[in-house]
Amino acid sequence: MTILTGHKVLSGKTNGSSGEVVIEPVKGGEKTTITADHILISTGRRPFTEGLNLAAAGLQVDDKGRISVNDHLQTEVPTIYAIGDVVRGPMLAHKSEEEGIAAVESIAGKGGHVNYEAIPSVIYTHPEVAWVGKTEEELKKAGVAVKKGVFPFVANSRAKTNDDFDGLVKVLADAKTDKLLGMHIVGVSAGEMIVEGVVGINYGASSEDIGRTCHAHPTLSEAVKEACMAVYDKPIHF
Repeated sequence: MTILTGHKVLSGKTNGSSGEVVIEPVKGGEKTTITADHILISTGRRPFTEGLNLAAAGLQVDDKGRISVNDHLQTEVPTIYAIGDVVRGPMLAHKSEEEGIAAVESIAGKGGHVNYEAIPSVIYTHPEVAWVGKTEEELKKAGVAVKKGVFPFVANSRAKTNDDFDGLVKVLADAKTDKLLGMHIVGVSAGEMIVEGVVGINYGASSEDIGRTCHAHPTLSEAVKEACMAVYDKPIHF
C-alpha cells in the first residue's frame, strides 16, 4: 500500500476497463500519472447549514458554516442545541450519536459530555485502518515524551490461522505516567479492535492496564495486548 500525502489531483479520465489520474505535489513538483482498475472519488464533506435561516433564530456560523456550541452542545441561544456535522469535530455518525445523547442529557439537567479525544476513526478498506487519540507527530510537536509499543499481526496466531496477517498495532503512552495517549491499528477487523483504545483513553487507562488484562486465545485482540506490553516491557510472541 502506497499513501501519497501533500498531493492534489489535476485531472482524471476513464479508459473503459481502467482509469487514470494525474497528480502533483501541492507545493509544486513533477506530475505523476496513476493507472488503476478502479478510482474512488472522495470530495470531502461540509456542514449543510445553508437555507436553515439560522440568523432568524439568532444563530451565527463560522467561516466553515458550522454552528458554535459549548461543551454541552448548547448554542448561543440557550434553548437551541446542535450536534453532528453542523458543529465542530469529525463528521462521523458515531460522534453525532454521542453528541445527541449528551445534548439530551444536558437538556434534562444531567450534564451530558463527549470526550472528543476518545472518538475512533476507521477506514473501511482491506486491511482496515483505525485509530484513536494522538499520533506520534502530534505528540512530538506538543513536546510530550512518549513510549511506543508495536506488535505485527504476522506474529499473531489467529491472524496467521486466517491467512490474513498484514498490518500491526501501535500504542503510544506518556513516558512518565504510562497513560494511554493513542492507538493505531492497520489490519483485518481494526475497526472492531480499536474500541480497547477508545475505552482506555476515555477512562485514563495506562498501557499496562491493557497489557495485564487477559485476552482470549487465539484472537486478533491479543495483538493489542502485546503492543501494550511492548510499551512498558516487552511482548511475548515477537
